[in-house]
Amino acid sequence: MMIVELIDGDDFRNRLVGLGVLIPDAACPETCARMARRKYLEVGVPGLEAAVTELMAHSDVMLPSVRRAIEAHLLPMMALSRSS
Repeated sequence: MMIVELIDGDDFRNRLVGLGVLIPDAACPETCARMARRKYLEVGVPGLEAAVTELMAHSDVMLPSVRRAIEAHLLPMMALSRSS
């Protein structure tokens, strides 16, 4: 039997905190994504685009709440920044 480590809200939050985004301990994935988006738009977050790309490459083992938050808040922002 294969055991797969799921990417949950804590993993997502920890990844963003590691990039320098200040996020409260109990923040849900939606809040994490909104806070990361805000900081990215205000001052930039080095490594955020690479982290999101890596996370989405593993969307098959990602909790739906994390995937929805990334899709709603971070992917559209990244698409806009690439087109400018």
